[in-house]
Amino acid sequence: MKFSLMPKETKFFNLFESSASNIVAIARELDGLFNDWNDIEKRVDRITELEHVGDSITHEIAALLHSTFITPFDREDISALSERMDDVTDFIHASADAVHIYKIKEPTDRAKELAGILVLAAEEVAKAVPCLREKGKLNDILKHCIELNRMENMADKSYRSALGELFEDSKDVAHIIKWREIYEHMESATDKCEDVANVLEGIALKHA
Repeated sequence: MKFSLMPKETKFFNLFESSASNIVAIARELDGLFNDWNDIEKRVDRITELEHVGDSITHEIAALLHSTFITPFDREDISALSERMDDVTDFIHASADAVHIYKIKEPTDRAKELAGILVLAAEEVAKAVPCLREKGKLNDILKHCIELNRMENMADKSYRSALGELFEDSKDVAHIIKWREIYEHMESATDKCEDVANVLEGIALKHA
Protein backbone atom coordinates (compact mmCIF):
# COMPACT_ATOMS: atom_id res chain seq x y z
CA MET A 1 0.00 0.00 0.00
CA LYS A 2 1.36 3.39 -1.01
CA PHE A 3 0.86 6.33 1.25
CA SER A 4 2.29 9.80 1.72
CA LEU A 5 4.34 10.68 4.75
CA MET A 6 2.89 14.17 4.55
CA PRO A 7 -0.66 15.03 3.49
CA LYS A 8 -1.26 17.46 0.66
CA GLU A 9 -1.79 20.93 2.10
CA THR A 10 -5.51 21.76 1.81
CA LYS A 11 -5.12 25.33 3.07
CA PHE A 12 -4.40 26.34 -0.52
CA PHE A 13 -8.04 25.69 -1.42
CA ASN A 14 -9.24 27.92 1.42
CA LEU A 15 -6.93 30.71 0.33
CA PHE A 16 -7.90 30.50 -3.33
CA GLU A 17 -11.58 30.58 -2.39
CA SER A 18 -10.95 33.60 -0.16
CA SER A 19 -9.17 35.30 -3.05
CA ALA A 20 -12.09 34.52 -5.38
CA SER A 21 -14.59 35.91 -2.86
CA ASN A 22 -12.49 39.04 -2.57
CA ILE A 23 -12.51 39.45 -6.36
CA VAL A 24 -16.31 39.32 -6.30
CA ALA A 25 -16.43 41.86 -3.47
CA ILE A 26 -14.10 44.35 -5.17
CA ALA A 27 -15.87 43.96 -8.54
CA ARG A 28 -19.22 44.67 -6.90
CA GLU A 29 -17.75 47.72 -5.20
CA LEU A 30 -16.58 49.06 -8.56
CA ASP A 31 -20.01 48.36 -10.04
CA GLY A 32 -21.56 50.20 -7.10
CA LEU A 33 -19.22 53.12 -7.66
CA PHE A 34 -20.38 53.62 -11.24
CA ASN A 35 -24.05 52.89 -10.62
CA ASP A 36 -24.54 54.88 -7.41
CA TRP A 37 -22.44 57.99 -7.93
CA ASN A 38 -22.18 59.09 -4.29
CA ASP A 39 -19.46 59.09 -1.62
CA ILE A 40 -16.82 58.53 -4.30
CA GLU A 41 -13.84 58.88 -1.96
CA LYS A 42 -15.35 56.47 0.56
CA ARG A 43 -16.07 53.91 -2.15
CA VAL A 44 -12.56 54.20 -3.58
CA ASP A 45 -11.13 53.75 -0.09
CA ARG A 46 -13.16 50.55 0.28
CA ILE A 47 -11.84 49.27 -3.05
CA THR A 48 -8.31 50.07 -1.90
CA GLU A 49 -8.90 48.07 1.29
CA LEU A 50 -10.08 45.08 -0.74
CA GLU A 51 -7.05 45.34 -3.01
CA HIS A 52 -4.87 45.14 0.11
CA VAL A 53 -6.83 42.08 1.25
CA GLY A 54 -6.02 40.49 -2.10
CA ASP A 55 -2.33 41.30 -1.67
CA SER A 56 -2.33 39.70 1.78
CA ILE A 57 -3.91 36.51 0.45
CA THR A 58 -1.36 36.38 -2.39
CA HIS A 59 1.51 36.74 0.08
CA GLU A 60 -0.01 34.07 2.31
CA ILE A 61 -0.22 31.65 -0.62
CA ALA A 62 3.42 32.36 -1.52
CA ALA A 63 4.54 31.76 2.07
CA LEU A 64 2.55 28.54 2.27
CA LEU A 65 3.99 27.36 -1.02
CA HIS A 66 7.52 27.81 0.30
CA SER A 67 6.78 25.90 3.50
CA THR A 68 4.76 23.02 2.02
CA PHE A 69 6.40 19.76 0.98
CA ILE A 70 3.48 18.19 -0.90
CA THR A 71 1.10 20.50 -2.76
CA PRO A 72 -2.37 19.67 -4.14
CA PHE A 73 -1.20 20.47 -7.68
CA ASP A 74 1.91 21.75 -9.44
CA ARG A 75 3.76 24.56 -7.70
CA GLU A 76 3.99 26.64 -10.85
CA ASP A 77 0.22 26.39 -11.29
CA ILE A 78 -0.40 27.46 -7.70
CA SER A 79 1.87 30.46 -8.20
CA ALA A 80 0.35 31.38 -11.56
CA LEU A 81 -3.22 31.13 -10.28
CA SER A 82 -2.43 33.26 -7.25
CA GLU A 83 -0.72 35.92 -9.35
CA ARG A 84 -3.47 36.09 -11.99
CA MET A 85 -6.16 36.45 -9.32
CA ASP A 86 -4.16 39.23 -7.72
CA ASP A 87 -3.90 40.94 -11.12
CA VAL A 88 -7.68 41.15 -11.30
CA THR A 89 -7.92 43.09 -8.04
CA ASP A 90 -4.99 45.30 -9.05
CA PHE A 91 -6.68 46.46 -12.26
CA ILE A 92 -10.03 46.99 -10.55
CA HIS A 93 -8.27 49.14 -7.97
CA ALA A 94 -6.45 51.02 -10.75
CA SER A 95 -9.81 51.80 -12.37
CA ALA A 96 -11.26 53.22 -9.16
CA ASP A 97 -8.07 55.07 -8.31
CA ALA A 98 -8.08 56.80 -11.69
CA VAL A 99 -11.70 57.90 -11.11
CA HIS A 100 -10.60 59.52 -7.85
CA ILE A 101 -7.32 61.01 -9.09
CA TYR A 102 -8.87 62.52 -12.21
CA LYS A 103 -11.90 63.82 -10.28
CA ILE A 104 -14.34 62.28 -12.73
CA LYS A 105 -17.62 64.21 -12.55
CA GLU A 106 -20.03 61.50 -13.68
CA PRO A 107 -19.92 57.90 -14.93
CA THR A 108 -20.48 56.87 -18.53
CA ASP A 109 -22.90 54.21 -19.70
CA ARG A 110 -19.98 52.18 -21.06
CA ALA A 111 -18.25 52.27 -17.66
CA LYS A 112 -21.42 50.91 -16.09
CA GLU A 113 -21.60 48.23 -18.78
CA LEU A 114 -17.98 47.17 -18.31
CA ALA A 115 -18.39 47.12 -14.53
CA GLY A 116 -21.42 44.85 -14.89
CA ILE A 117 -19.52 42.43 -17.12
CA LEU A 118 -16.66 42.44 -14.64
CA VAL A 119 -19.02 41.43 -11.81
CA LEU A 120 -20.28 38.51 -13.90
CA ALA A 121 -16.71 37.41 -14.65
CA ALA A 122 -15.73 37.68 -10.98
CA GLU A 123 -18.73 35.59 -9.96
CA GLU A 124 -17.79 32.96 -12.55
CA VAL A 125 -14.26 32.78 -11.10
CA ALA A 126 -15.82 32.28 -7.66
CA LYS A 127 -17.88 29.39 -9.03
CA ALA A 128 -14.91 27.74 -10.72
CA VAL A 129 -12.30 27.89 -7.95
CA PRO A 130 -14.09 25.58 -5.43
CA CYS A 131 -14.11 22.86 -8.10
CA LEU A 132 -10.38 22.47 -7.46
CA ARG A 133 -11.10 20.70 -4.19
CA GLU A 134 -12.53 17.52 -5.72
CA LYS A 135 -11.11 15.55 -8.61
CA GLY A 136 -14.65 14.68 -9.71
CA LYS A 137 -15.48 18.36 -10.21
CA LEU A 138 -12.41 19.34 -12.22
CA ASN A 139 -14.27 18.91 -15.50
CA ASP A 140 -16.83 21.45 -14.27
CA ILE A 141 -14.05 24.03 -14.36
CA LEU A 142 -14.03 23.82 -18.15
CA LYS A 143 -17.66 24.99 -18.30
CA HIS A 144 -16.82 28.02 -16.20
CA CYS A 145 -13.79 28.73 -18.38
CA ILE A 146 -16.01 28.83 -21.47
CA GLU A 147 -18.22 31.38 -19.72
CA LEU A 148 -15.20 33.45 -18.72
CA ASN A 149 -13.95 33.46 -22.30
CA ARG A 150 -17.39 34.63 -23.45
CA MET A 151 -17.41 37.43 -20.88
CA GLU A 152 -13.97 38.58 -21.95
CA ASN A 153 -15.26 38.82 -25.52
CA MET A 154 -18.22 40.86 -24.26
CA ALA A 155 -15.88 43.20 -22.38
CA ASP A 156 -13.60 43.55 -25.40
CA LYS A 157 -16.54 44.50 -27.60
CA SER A 158 -17.80 47.01 -25.01
CA TYR A 159 -14.29 48.45 -24.61
CA ARG A 160 -13.87 48.99 -28.35
CA SER A 161 -17.27 50.64 -28.54
CA ALA A 162 -16.39 52.83 -25.56
CA LEU A 163 -13.21 54.06 -27.23
CA GLY A 164 -15.02 54.73 -30.50
CA GLU A 165 -17.69 56.76 -28.75
CA LEU A 166 -15.11 58.57 -26.65
CA PHE A 167 -13.21 59.90 -29.65
CA GLU A 168 -16.37 60.59 -31.63
CA ASP A 169 -18.34 62.40 -28.95
CA SER A 170 -15.67 64.50 -27.25
CA LYS A 171 -13.19 67.15 -28.36
CA ASP A 172 -11.81 67.53 -24.83
CA VAL A 173 -8.37 65.90 -24.94
CA ALA A 174 -8.07 65.65 -21.15
CA HIS A 175 -11.48 63.97 -20.95
CA ILE A 176 -10.45 61.47 -23.62
CA ILE A 177 -7.15 60.64 -21.91
CA LYS A 178 -8.80 60.14 -18.50
CA TRP A 179 -11.58 57.86 -19.71
CA ARG A 180 -9.34 55.92 -22.05
CA GLU A 181 -7.17 54.97 -19.08
CA ILE A 182 -10.17 53.98 -16.95
CA TYR A 183 -11.61 51.87 -19.75
CA GLU A 184 -8.24 50.20 -20.31
CA HIS A 185 -7.96 49.24 -16.65
CA MET A 186 -11.46 47.81 -16.60
CA GLU A 187 -10.94 45.81 -19.78
CA SER A 188 -7.60 44.58 -18.44
CA ALA A 189 -9.31 43.35 -15.27
CA THR A 190 -11.63 41.23 -17.41
CA ASP A 191 -8.64 40.01 -19.44
CA LYS A 192 -7.07 38.84 -16.19
CA CYS A 193 -10.25 36.92 -15.33
CA GLU A 194 -9.73 35.09 -18.61
CA ASP A 195 -6.09 34.48 -17.61
CA VAL A 196 -7.40 32.93 -14.38
CA ALA A 197 -9.60 30.72 -16.54
CA ASN A 198 -6.61 29.64 -18.62
CA VAL A 199 -4.68 28.57 -15.51
CA LEU A 200 -7.71 26.75 -14.11
CA GLU A 201 -8.23 24.99 -17.44
CA GLY A 202 -4.62 23.84 -17.44
CA ILE A 203 -4.95 22.42 -13.92
CA ALA A 204 -8.20 20.66 -14.83
CA LEU A 205 -6.72 19.08 -17.95
CA LYS A 206 -3.64 17.88 -16.07
CA HIS A 207 -5.44 16.33 -13.14
CA ALA A 208 -8.95 15.35 -14.25
